[in-house]
Amino acid sequence: MKNITINKIKDSVRSIVVTLCFVSAICTMPACKKYLDIVPDNVATIDNAFTMRTEAEKYLFTCYSFLPKDGDPFYNVGLLSGDELWVPTQEWDFVSYAWRGARGGQNAANPYMNAWNGNYQGGGPGDNFGLWKGIRNCNIFLENVKDESKVRDLRPDERARWIAEVTFLKAYYHYYLLRMYGPIPLVDQNIDISAPEDDVRIKRKPFDECVAYISGLIDESTTNLPPIITDRTTELGRITRPIALAVKAKLLLLAASPLFNGNQDYTNFKDHDGVNLISTVYNATKWKSAADAAKVAIDAAEQAGAALYKFPGSTFKLSDTTNLQLTLRSSITERWNTEHVWADPNTRANMLQRVAMPKLASGGASGDARMQLAAPLKIAEMFYSSNGVPINEDKVLNFSNRYSLRTAVNKERFYIKVGYETARVNFDREPRFYAALGFDGGVWYKYDSPSNSDENTWVVEGKYTQLAGATHVGFYNETGYYIKKLVDWNMTNSTNGVSYRDYPWPQIRLADLYLMYAEALNESQGPVNDVFEYVDRIRKRAGLAGVVESWNSFSNNPNKPTTKDGLREIIHQERGIELAFEGSRYWDMKRWKKAGEVFNQTITGWSVFQANTLDYYRVRTIYTQNFVAPRDYLAPIRNYDITVNPKLVQNPGW
Repeated sequence: MKNITINKIKDSVRSIVVTLCFVSAICTMPACKKYLDIVPDNVATIDNAFTMRTEAEKYLFTCYSFLPKDGDPFYNVGLLSGDELWVPTQEWDFVSYAWRGARGGQNAANPYMNAWNGNYQGGGPGDNFGLWKGIRNCNIFLENVKDESKVRDLRPDERARWIAEVTFLKAYYHYYLLRMYGPIPLVDQNIDISAPEDDVRIKRKPFDECVAYISGLIDESTTNLPPIITDRTTELGRITRPIALAVKAKLLLLAASPLFNGNQDYTNFKDHDGVNLISTVYNATKWKSAADAAKVAIDAAEQAGAALYKFPGSTFKLSDTTNLQLTLRSSITERWNTEHVWADPNTRANMLQRVAMPKLASGGASGDARMQLAAPLKIAEMFYSSNGVPINEDKVLNFSNRYSLRTAVNKERFYIKVGYETARVNFDREPRFYAALGFDGGVWYKYDSPSNSDENTWVVEGKYTQLAGATHVGFYNETGYYIKKLVDWNMTNSTNGVSYRDYPWPQIRLADLYLMYAEALNESQGPVNDVFEYVDRIRKRAGLAGVVESWNSFSNNPNKPTTKDGLREIIHQERGIELAFEGSRYWDMKRWKKAGEVFNQTITGWSVFQANTLDYYRVRTIYTQNFVAPRDYLAPIRNYDITVNPKLVQNPGW
């Protein structure tokens, strides 16, 4: 979509958002010269932006341009802020402020991933995408397009749809800030530039009030949003009704979760008037509201044609094993596939693939396959055994010696190279393990397979002296686990270089909605049939038996699925596996109040600087994280903003 910039806004413009003052003049008049460039300097910009349909459409796309760039590894807060991915310490051509935060560098003086102001990779490139700026633009758009005396060549149905789209975007930007900072100010209308100073300095609203406000905006938007995009040539990526309902479900799930539902850590979290900003009283009905919202979102998505993705096959001769692998991988990377409830073309996964891809062929520049994204060993161990249960629960397969060595045999050839010696933990794992991760000796099938099939195809060779080894400063894999899931299988190596087929980032997949519904329903009703139904749909697609069957047959804790607590643990692990490396784990661990435990563990991996097999497969401690609870559950507001707007209060601990 187009992005446009503001050249000039006259002092007489009636509405400039409250954020001019309450976030340290985020958009002071000089800064506001960045968002529209459609008329000569001597003409009032806003007045002309809404005279004609073509110009108003540009402003519509400006409102879209603030959508966070989650398909870029530098701007997706969830990818590197937690413990799911690690990168080389040299930060060679890979400076990630999210990762610096994961190593304990977050601060209140100049916060990393600062979506409030748009700084330090918060929201997007160039420090131009602070979400209060986005909200301001949405308010300007809504004020003008709702005025039927303006944009007179705009059809009534278009006007209604555009208003609905921007109403949703306004809600989404508020939701994004809420998830990150907790209670936030609510900017429903822009405040006149001549308003008294005290009116401009507004305060944070209680969390539940924020949820109600955002939910109301989403409800308002859904009436005039289309169920599907019919003009697939020019409109893919624009907001639909299923997208809006899915975000509402995410919002209500967040509100029902332990971080914000009865969290006693926030007993003293109050504004300057003594108002509690987060209720410390647990409310069980929030889980029911979340479950209901998730089911409505699922029904709307499925009625619009959404379904779990299945690879349709190819002209190559492929085994059932590889076809399943391509189903699981392509559920992320296949453009506009049926599983993508919301795919965002505002952010495309090109750099993401380059920093995930290991070097499989000689030739080409080192920057073509940088292999910098690495999964810690604990993440690799999170995936189930081939029996569909946690490896520490499997009573049939023994993983107590998981760091010992084993040699692959012919029946394992579609996962591991025959005759290759690798760690026992890489054997007998579920299909999602092999679809998500590459490792030393692991098969990495892609379109340009040397054999035109999945026999004798590409293999990762990751020891120090091998192709995918840690021989290039900064361009190497820190743990020995490469992120296969994010790389489209159409990636090719040739004498002309390396080619990646990019894809719009899938903000929300149908699988996510299924797991959201199962989680909320289990919390509100316990282990009822629908909980198993929706988890098992995902497991079946992944080639696994259902939860009850798997635990009865293979787990040393067969009764685990029969209780709410046991099933909660299963659902949490299912989310971790199914949504791995999509930026979900970081937010889930925080809303579940598990971050204080899991983000204080060591990051470990193989000894990747070793060439000898025995030496390579020694577990190495890379880093010990330090997550300070409850402080680190909410991002800090920049201290300067607190100074400029004394009505704001800082998040606890900062």
